[in-house]
Amino acid sequence: MKAAGSKSRLGSRRQPEESRSAILQAAVREFSREGVAGARTDAIARAAGVNKALLYYYFKDKDALYEAVLDQVFGGLTTTVHEVLSRDLPPRQKILTYAQAHFDYIASHPLYPRIVQGEMMSAGRGRATPLERIVKQYFRPLFSRVTEVLKAGQASGEFRGVDPLQFVPSMIAVIVFYFTSAPVMRLMSGKDPLSRERIAARRAAVLDFISAALFQHPAAKAQGVRK
Repeated sequence: MKAAGSKSRLGSRRQPEESRSAILQAAVREFSREGVAGARTDAIARAAGVNKALLYYYFKDKDALYEAVLDQVFGGLTTTVHEVLSRDLPPRQKILTYAQAHFDYIASHPLYPRIVQGEMMSAGRGRATPLERIVKQYFRPLFSRVTEVLKAGQASGEFRGVDPLQFVPSMIAVIVFYFTSAPVMRLMSGKDPLSRERIAARRAAVLDFISAALFQHPAAKAQGVRK
């Protein structure tokens, strides 16, 4: 029988899933604040409640940990939105359901956009980054699926004739930018932009913006049918 206080600590190999998850959560916070170059593994280990030896047991170095964080960020999003995009829905409903799911995922993980933004900026400096793999594994499949929806909506006359290469990045920017600019929004409005009330208002505004930018006006649609 175990003596009192002999229960396995989180910072041990006896709780691999819990320890790995705690390390990843701490890494998300550290990378979102400090970027890859400024992030410190000792700070991550301390925040996760583990020692550095255990961190390196799960992740061989800081770069491997960063790659795992990127996979958590994009893997979770991909799973969420691809489930929506696989549903048998009319184009109008599918594109709005996708936008809702994407927005809700980011709202539940508000630090993720900072990591993505940091990765984009690092790639622009010419250093080797995981961006090529991320684009191939996550970005291209998502772009392809959303493009299919846009083309279906255009074929049915529900959507305007937009160029997916221009519209998809614009739509994603409308969904994501609010969260990267939250500190500025807080200073401008004097209110918490990530409060439940403000998030709900922003969600409605995003869907309204996408609808106005994409949906064919009934009069224009009718005119197109008569031609």
